[in-house]
Amino acid sequence: MDKIITVDIAKCLACKSCEIACALAHSQSGVLEEATNEEPKPQKRVTVEPAAEFGVPIQCRHCESAPCIRICPTGAIQRLDEQSPVLVDAELCIGCKLCMLICPFGLLQIGTEGRAVIKCDMCIERMHTGRGPACVEACPTKALRLVTIEEITKAKRKEASEKLINSK
Repeated sequence: MDKIITVDIAKCLACKSCEIACALAHSQSGVLEEATNEEPKPQKRVTVEPAAEFGVPIQCRHCESAPCIRICPTGAIQRLDEQSPVLVDAELCIGCKLCMLICPFGLLQIGTEGRAVIKCDMCIERMHTGRGPACVEACPTKALRLVTIEEITKAKRKEASEKLINSK
């Protein structure tokens, strides 16, 4: 996958706007006033975890060699292609929870509907319409960003070169 969601922890207010936007994006109605009354309740796929004095939004990292894909006995967890996020097919999921046990980040959870696990899907339906993930769009400080690997490495090279210049 060539794009990932990054977090600038220094910018995160721990306001949980990303959590609300995520749950709303995965709700039946997509409308906040209606989603609060939906059954089952909409579930978020991103979590703002407290860490030291920061709030850290975390969601599936869509690992290149995803252990959840390898361990799933039914093939319910898969990628559509190399550029696709890791997705869960709820129809194939038997609820064995092996993926939850093997995820190094602890980011899969049981859905409120039945046995299937849920996880960040990078709002793939929104991306098909040219929009970004709901959590990224909702972040008031732009602490969450959808970026390419090239953008990340370019920024790191610039930061490293500036540190070298300023260290003299």
